[in-house]
Amino acid sequence: MPTDLVVVDAFTDRPFAGNPAAVCLLDRPAPERWMQQVADEMHLSETAFAVRRPDGDHDLRWFTPTVEVDLCGHATLATASVLGGGRFHTRSGVLTCTVDADGRVTMDFPADPPEPRPAPDGLLEAVGLGGDRVEAVLAGRTDLVVVTADAADVRGLDPDQTRLAAVDCRGVIVTAAGDLPGVDCVSRFFAVRSGIAEDPVTGSAHCTLAPYWAARTGRTRLVGVQASPRGGTVAMRLEGDRVLLAGHARRVAEVRLLVDPD
Repeated sequence: MPTDLVVVDAFTDRPFAGNPAAVCLLDRPAPERWMQQVADEMHLSETAFAVRRPDGDHDLRWFTPTVEVDLCGHATLATASVLGGGRFHTRSGVLTCTVDADGRVTMDFPADPPEPRPAPDGLLEAVGLGGDRVEAVLAGRTDLVVVTADAADVRGLDPDQTRLAAVDCRGVIVTAAGDLPGVDCVSRFFAVRSGIAEDPVTGSAHCTLAPYWAARTGRTRLVGVQASPRGGTVAMRLEGDRVLLAGHARRVAEVRLLVDPD
């Protein structure tokens, strides 16, 4: 029988901005190969698959067009916006999401404080930044972070995708202090090895950005702007080893898939 998916633009309050994710609600687990094929067919940075559990929670998995990932913020936000919140059992533990009266989704995620490390060979050349423009290189559990001196550096990036693919990490976050009123940091995120040249807005990257910028600014409540061409805004609140990430979402399409999981 047909399977319906909803396409949601996450971390934005208007259509055709933020980060689009497809949300697939299933009544039973589907084969992994089928889910990967669906994600490839949708060709968005993430497709989320949620299966309702007997206790009312959901099992949640995320796939890029090429791989399954351990944590995805924008597709979780999209799923929570479709379901009206909930508790999701994932590879990264239980993630709890709530939806405010105005539709803003708040997600409780694990923090990933980055630690300083030497820049891997080829990293700075790949992102196109000279050493005089780089303040720090750090590493979280899966991503590298390049801190640059000016937000204009972040906004103007034109990285070498081939060289980025040779850097051993899930993705590369490039960030700088905010350059607009009310914005604490700007960033961009490149995940070539996961099949994503540039992710429009990356919730999981802000699990790393929140503790870094909280330490830099002395504040636990922060606002980040991901300065991709589509753009998006992520509200952050650091609470110990957790980060509350918040943003809006807009439904933009419904898709009926005619290929059954079985």
